[in-house]
Order: sequence, then structure tokens, then C-alpha cells
Amino acid sequence: MNAENSCAIAIQNLTKTYGKNRGIENVTFEVAKGEIFGFLGPNGAGKSTTIRCLLGLIKPISGSAEILGCDIVKDHREIMKRIGYIPSETMFYPSMKVSEVIKFAADVRGINCAEEAAKLCERLKVDTKKRIDELSLGNRKKVGIVCAMQHKPELFIFDEPTSGLDPLIQAEFFELVKEYNRQGATCFLSSHVLSEVRKYCHRAAIIREGKLIACDTIENLAHTGAKFVRVEGTNALQLEGMSKVTPTDNGVEFVYSGDMNALLKALSATEVKDLSIEEPSLEDVFMQYYD
Repeated sequence: MNAENSCAIAIQNLTKTYGKNRGIENVTFEVAKGEIFGFLGPNGAGKSTTIRCLLGLIKPISGSAEILGCDIVKDHREIMKRIGYIPSETMFYPSMKVSEVIKFAADVRGINCAEEAAKLCERLKVDTKKRIDELSLGNRKKVGIVCAMQHKPELFIFDEPTSGLDPLIQAEFFELVKEYNRQGATCFLSSHVLSEVRKYCHRAAIIREGKLIACDTIENLAHTGAKFVRVEGTNALQLEGMSKVTPTDNGVEFVYSGDMNALLKALSATEVKDLSIEEPSLEDVFMQYYD
């Protein structure tokens, strides 16, 4: 496998288990250079395990992967020079000042990032004079963002990057992502927040219980043929293909991905006072993949 020409990330049958506990199994997908790529799944689905394998923080038991054409095992040092990483939980030396942490992250790379760091701190409203142990979870996450972005890497790997951030800072974070992306950077974004992926990503992969279940454009992932159904007059329907079933005051509503003739037959046998069948929201569609 050689992904140097077109792929920022290329994963082939990546597998990692923790003894008898599930990790990830035969995960395979590619991220093209210049993409903003979403990696979706509920908590515990295997998103962080995949990312930690890619970064060499843990070792897969089988399979292979390349980042920017470099093997994740043999070329770990080269990979770390060319990426920016935000973990789901950001930890620093608690007694250090924010300014010291940011400079330390740049010094480790041997790069003067002062100008870019200052711009990022201003836009994300980072107080560089405070010590790390004085910061909230959200403010520590902002420091992590600055450390990951200040050297303008070729590839960003973000693991739940907006957790703990207030809505205004979340919006500013994604503005920065789009700006770096327009300059040529690739972004791999792990998230369980569907609205983030819908709004900002070009393509997405969906992982559930350690296995990849879909990988496509956001538009194609949304076109599953499912419908949002609202029925008044009965709540006793039980059909294969029903999900997100919610009783209402006068009936029931649900997302339906089964045979439409079976639905109409079941409805004809009940006392229906009103019926609506609509396109489901993207969130409802993606929840079908989870379910």
C-alpha cells in the first residue's frame, strides 16, 4: 500500500483488541488529501482506538495503515512531524503557564510558531497568563487546539475536538478548520455530534461496535430510503424496519426503512385518523446506522 499521491490516511484491515474486550476489527477506509473527513460513532464505538493506532500510541494486532504515505509503525517520527493532534481529553503539566505550554509544543518541533500562536490565542480567547491548573476543561481544550494548529500541519487529527467548548468557540474552531483546509490541509475529525459532521465534512465513515459500517459522502449517507412517519389514531404498530419509535398524544411517530407495502397493509388494519410520511432529518438517518 502506497498512499503518497492521493491519500492523507489509508487504513487496511486495522484490528486491535484488549484481551477479551472489543476494540476495532478489520477497519478499512481512506481519507483523500484536502478533505474534511468525519469519523462518526457513538461513545465506545472504536473511534479513539482507531486514532491511537494511527498515531502509534497503541499497536494494532493486525492490519496496516499509512499517514501521508508513511507507515504508522516504521515511520512514526516522520508522521508526528507532519500532523497536528487534539486528543479527546487534553492534559498538560498543571503548574506550567499557558504561554509556556504553547511555546514548549513549538520548541519540541523546532519551529518558531509565535505569530500563528498569537493569532490562534486571540481568536479562541485563550488567556496565556494563567496556569494550566487554573483552567476549566473547555479552556484546556482551547490550549490543545492552539498547540495542534500553530505549526500549520499537513494533516489534522481531531478526537472529539469540540467537547467542553462553548458554542461561540466551537463556531470559531470550525472557521479555523475551514481556513486551514482552504490552504491545503486535510482534517480527520472524530465526533459523535451529527450536526458537526453534516455541516463541515465532505465525507464520513461510520463505526459501530468496532466495525466500519459505512463510508461515503454525506449526501449519499443521507439517502437511505428511510421515511419519517407520523400516525394519529393508533400506537400499536410493530413492523420490521421501524426505529426511533416515539408515542405521541394521539398516536405514534417513527423512522421507517422497511417495505412500504407492508407499512400500508399494517396501517389499513388499524384506525388511522391522520397520516404523514416525510423525509427524515439527517440526525434520524444517521441514528439508523447506529441502531
